[in-house]
Amino acid sequence: MLDVLIAGGGYVGLSLAVSLKKAAPHLDVMVIDGAPEGAWKKDQRASAVASAAERMLDVLGVWDEIAPEAEPIRRMVITDSKAADPVRPVFLTFDGDGGEGRPFAHMVSNTAMVGALRGACAALGVVNRQSTMVESFKSGDHAVAVTLAGGEELEARLLVACDGVRSKLRDAAGIKTVEFDYGQSGIVTTVEHERPHEGTAEEHFLPAGPFATLPLKNNRSSLVWTERTEDAERLVKGDDFLFEEELERRFGHKLGHLKVVGGRRAFPLGLTLARDFVKPRFALAGDAAHGIHPISGQGLNLGFKDVAALAETIVEADRLGLDIGSLAVLERYQSWRRFDTFRMGVTTDVLNRLFSNDITPVRIARDFGLGLVDRLPSLKSFFIRQAAGIAGETDPRLLSGQPI
Repeated sequence: MLDVLIAGGGYVGLSLAVSLKKAAPHLDVMVIDGAPEGAWKKDQRASAVASAAERMLDVLGVWDEIAPEAEPIRRMVITDSKAADPVRPVFLTFDGDGGEGRPFAHMVSNTAMVGALRGACAALGVVNRQSTMVESFKSGDHAVAVTLAGGEELEARLLVACDGVRSKLRDAAGIKTVEFDYGQSGIVTTVEHERPHEGTAEEHFLPAGPFATLPLKNNRSSLVWTERTEDAERLVKGDDFLFEEELERRFGHKLGHLKVVGGRRAFPLGLTLARDFVKPRFALAGDAAHGIHPISGQGLNLGFKDVAALAETIVEADRLGLDIGSLAVLERYQSWRRFDTFRMGVTTDVLNRLFSNDITPVRIARDFGLGLVDRLPSLKSFFIRQAAGIAGETDPRLLSGQPI
């Protein structure tokens, strides 16, 4: 019988497997990944990894492999304007570090991150099953019985669902969600530009939603471009000339000529919060537990926080001889993560509603607020610490760079 069966082979599922095996090598951990073998190599997206998550990946022994592909974010600029405005005044600038001289975040390609975690799983003896998925499961007193898509049956002390925001396993467990569709989609692509970005990330608040440019290696930037869903679909499906023309209207010419070098895709945006994170012998982590708006760039880091908390909960219970799949043990993880997740979900929801409009009194009020924050060093320092995910005394040890 397995100790932990993880459904989902993305960065959350893989990092949980590595965290468990590093801290408790005797645990029998398996990852079930529904994606075809090699599909992860085709992911052209990049993600913002906060300083706390970097510390965690360092403890897991994978950051040295990721670092050559990581571009530090040293400065964040926030503006509020219309796409047609000739001048976009800067209302707020964040520059600082995440402690110990580290940048408060890095941009990392998903392929580099997943590749490093897959390698660590292999080195630690984690079985990673590809091209299959958990079809159904039934929790018992001492184990959870799992049936895979091909009919194979497995048993584990704990099943962890890391199968994304539309988690079928969450639904099968009877866990309800709070959901809201923003009517927006995020266009994700990569551009090449003539002049260096110098580690600066920018977020332009436009009436249809935020337009974020995030620094990558070799004079490239990753874009997360929010538009109303119908407009996003039109832009993604339209010809290259129209797409690049609309892109330049939003990006501007500060970095010279732009060239789209990656494919473009649109992802629907909404808010999804699970009402419960655990059931007997079952736990949610990552997007299966929470899907939030990308306005804060914290989706990936929320997932890593889940991993750090769940791994510490499981390992400490195992060391005490407790049943790692019991509800009494898993409720510690739920109490650790549910409030923080709800708080971040509400924050991103309010920010999106506040900035994704062109109501003049609202614009005046929000621009005044941004300017006020820019003039208060202590408040700016607080927001930098939040962006860096700097761990407090009650946060999981991995996020402080300490092993479990």
